[in-house]
Amino acid sequence: MKRGFYTIMSAQFFSSVADNALFVAAIELMRSTGAAEWQRAALVPIFAIFYVVLAPLLGAFSDALPKGKVMFISNGIKVLGCVMMLFGSHPLLSYAIVGLGAAAYSPAKYGILTELLPASQLVKANGWIEGLTIASIILGILLGGQLVGHTVSHFLLKFDVPFIDTGVDTPSEAAIAVLIFVYLIAAWFNTRIPHTGVEMRPLRSNPRKSFLSNLVALLPDFWHCNSRLWRDRLGQISLATTTLFWGASGSLKYIVLAWGTLALGYSTAQATALTGVVVVGTAVGAVVASMRMKLDMATRVIPMGIGMGLLLISLIFITNLWVAIPFLVLLGGLGGFLVVPMNALLQHRGHNLMGAGRSIAVQNFNEQACILVLGVFYSACTGAGLSVYMAIAAFGGLVGGVMWIIQLWYNYNLKKYPEEIEHLLQIARSDKHH
Repeated sequence: MKRGFYTIMSAQFFSSVADNALFVAAIELMRSTGAAEWQRAALVPIFAIFYVVLAPLLGAFSDALPKGKVMFISNGIKVLGCVMMLFGSHPLLSYAIVGLGAAAYSPAKYGILTELLPASQLVKANGWIEGLTIASIILGILLGGQLVGHTVSHFLLKFDVPFIDTGVDTPSEAAIAVLIFVYLIAAWFNTRIPHTGVEMRPLRSNPRKSFLSNLVALLPDFWHCNSRLWRDRLGQISLATTTLFWGASGSLKYIVLAWGTLALGYSTAQATALTGVVVVGTAVGAVVASMRMKLDMATRVIPMGIGMGLLLISLIFITNLWVAIPFLVLLGGLGGFLVVPMNALLQHRGHNLMGAGRSIAVQNFNEQACILVLGVFYSACTGAGLSVYMAIAAFGGLVGGVMWIIQLWYNYNLKKYPEEIEHLLQIARSDKHH
């Protein structure tokens, strides 16, 4: 791997640690202020709003500037959201601003991989960066749990700034204050990311027009890219699979917390460890996939998505910790093995069809739209009076059913367009672009 790859991974690590720790801190902040269950569940879809609304702009923005600079700006937006949450803004609004920063960050984070590395290293690179992201999710969730827990929060709240009333008076507020500094570390690494030498694609904007007008002007290009990827016989399958996976994973981290508090009687701080167990399994699955899978073999992992849905339904019958731990590891492992080759295949097709930043923005739009839809679905289930168990069962059934439809879709493509799919797979085997 090239040297700049490790700088990218370091920046991603610290930014992702802060993202996941902030999720736990926001849940605890809302719980301590008496927010309803559906509002806490709404943290998942609210984070996805700007991914969806600004998708046409974010891909073009990522391709218009050096991606290290885009990532630096994005981390600044995340810090702004933290400051808003810290000083009294509604947690859902503040978390949406952090989501804006994450939405701007993602096309650059993944797009730079296709600029820096040849296609032959994309699966391996995805294994590394997904594995590191997964490690950062584990550490972030555990860090968030510890920061809002009694021992660490009591220590943090003893600190005072002379002659200044910081307004930091609760465990969740102390956690958010610490996480601002973690984002700043990530921003420093962003400044060290090398320029890849890839030609920038300037934004098609008119300074005399409003922001909304410029955004609308980008819509035709974005929808053209979106439709190209959905029409591609391999792109459509990899996009559908990763869209559903990330949509389900976005809600899963909250579902596991909610299940842990109900089935095992855990506090927020204790239940974060259960989410960490799922992510450990995902890390193992991702590493195994990066070692055993090749780009042209990616479509073989679709059945694992069906298994994820069935395992989610089975979760409602588990009430013992020692049964839950291997079960959650298996659930995560199936997801990790599924997403790494599918992500690599999607990036490969997107880069060949339209360029890195735009293809990742299309991917983000679809995936975050799915997170939004599935998050609203789960939140609506709890808001309508369904128990946590029934909401989980409905969610798992939906995930497994849609993944089964994707498998049927790919089987149809194989039967209807065998020569076209074989040609695309041959490109995946032979492409050595830099």
